[in-house]
Amino acid sequence: MRHRSLSKGFAAVTLAGTLLVALAPLQAAVRPPKLQYQITTLPNGLRVILSEDHSTPIVHLSVTYHVGSKNERSGRTGFAHLFEHMMFKGSKNVEPESHTSIIASVGGRSNAFTTEDETVFWQTLPAQYMPLAMWLEADRMATLRIDDEAFRREREVVKEERRMRVENQPYGRLSEIIFDHAFTTHPYKHPTIGSMADLEAASIADVREFHQTYYVPENATVTIVGDFESEQALQMVNQYFARVPKAKRPVPRDLPKEPPQAKERRAVVEEAWPLPAVVVAYHITYDGHPDAYPLHIAAKILSDGQSSRITQELVYKKRLALTAFGSANIIEDPNLFYAVAIVQPGQTPEAAERALIDEFERMAKETILDSELQRAKNQFARDYIVSRESNEDKAKHLSHAAVIHNDITTADGEFDIFMNVTRADVQRVAKTYFTPTNRVVLHILPKGGSR
Repeated sequence: MRHRSLSKGFAAVTLAGTLLVALAPLQAAVRPPKLQYQITTLPNGLRVILSEDHSTPIVHLSVTYHVGSKNERSGRTGFAHLFEHMMFKGSKNVEPESHTSIIASVGGRSNAFTTEDETVFWQTLPAQYMPLAMWLEADRMATLRIDDEAFRREREVVKEERRMRVENQPYGRLSEIIFDHAFTTHPYKHPTIGSMADLEAASIADVREFHQTYYVPENATVTIVGDFESEQALQMVNQYFARVPKAKRPVPRDLPKEPPQAKERRAVVEEAWPLPAVVVAYHITYDGHPDAYPLHIAAKILSDGQSSRITQELVYKKRLALTAFGSANIIEDPNLFYAVAIVQPGQTPEAAERALIDEFERMAKETILDSELQRAKNQFARDYIVSRESNEDKAKHLSHAAVIHNDITTADGEFDIFMNVTRADVQRVAKTYFTPTNRVVLHILPKGGSR
């Protein structure tokens, strides 16, 4: 059953012959129903999450490997994303590129994605073909082909993807520039897609070692949501996945930590872009930390939608920027809260910088309005409910809670935490993180042009 927000808009009322428009009291959104699931771990270390949903004869199965770009060594970046490609290049019993076509042949769809923290392979298909999806995923987990020819071919594919998505796009390197300057030590410094130099330098031995280290049962979570009986599904999981051998050594987790920033960091960069860009960024905490929830609310107030503070001030009122946007990148390890302004012709980067900083400082100095807080909570409730509609959506919530938080109860528990965030909470985190010593300021200027 779908739920909607109970927040009310403007209600027209007639009083003494005069039409008045009154804002009705804002109310909290109805809490969505909790996800029903069971979680277990196989003897080989594989974690399994099962969630029955008999509303449609569909099953979604995902395999989340707890490895992303942050697990790559300096000089060997892009491996997690490269394996997003390599995992479709065949296994002992499946020919290259056949995984996707087999799923499609039974009316399903499949794909994969890579982030800084995880790599996810998924498929949604008619429920009666759930054993097929299990067999395909277990086969490539245990017997993936990693031959030199396929590696070299996919390396060229990834390099071309980088050219198209990053190097040949206006402002395509924006994210790379931000994180390269904001981080000195932590692997979040480098992009998920990797660098051309590192991809070119990678050897087949490097690739095999990365696979043997991270693509193992102890580092994987299988999440299945849909039309099945849990007892029968668990028997099938044991049949297909329990035979995958354990890793030869523990999965390494000793990532270098980013040292606290002691003073404001500034840089001027030149890029072949049409207009200057200004970035103001602050180091923030990790996903699941108590401060993360009011920081999410702060992000919605500052930069979510056309009515957000940054868009209103820089684009519409002061006309300093053609566009302005921001992001609270709250992920597994401490990351960044940043805002970007593409400077309007005739305006200066200095003016745009001052306006961005003003918005961050205003949030720390002034208590936000009740209406702003309720708007942000309503936006969160909307996003939360919509993002749990399909089997795929539910699987994402469950696997994220289990893998990134290492606490599956957060798949449901976070809704109440967000709804209980107060104005004082938002101001507290703004005062904590939006400080001059914690700030990174970048001016990215058109190469060879004038400021």
